[in-house]
Amino acid sequence: MVFFDIPFSFSQVKEVSLYILSALFIFAGIMHFIKPRMYLMMMPPWLPAHKAMNYISGAAEIALGALLLWPAYSSWAAWGLIALLVAVFPANVYMLTSGKFKIPRPLLILRLPLQAVLIAWVYWHT
Repeated sequence: MVFFDIPFSFSQVKEVSLYILSALFIFAGIMHFIKPRMYLMMMPPWLPAHKAMNYISGAAEIALGALLLWPAYSSWAAWGLIALLVAVFPANVYMLTSGKFKIPRPLLILRLPLQAVLIAWVYWHT
């Protein structure tokens, strides 16, 4: 006995998810160029070449986000985004521990496990 009928398939949900994920990374990458100061503040002081790293990571987010939509490259792009998410994790920790940000502490704490959620979401598309 069927109690409800789902009007969409699993593959459709995954496809929509991919477009949303791609758009999020492309948008975030563009923001590295539009609002670089915001991203530079997030970088721990022990990292070298803040400006260069900001622009490189922004360009990587744009390129990898776009490549997610190219079937021949989507798995590689997803693995690249996972590596990028792992690489920027120290910035999230720095945001929490530096005291430089006017963001409520509970939200900064929430950012840490959110990174794992993003990694899992990207991994779904490998």
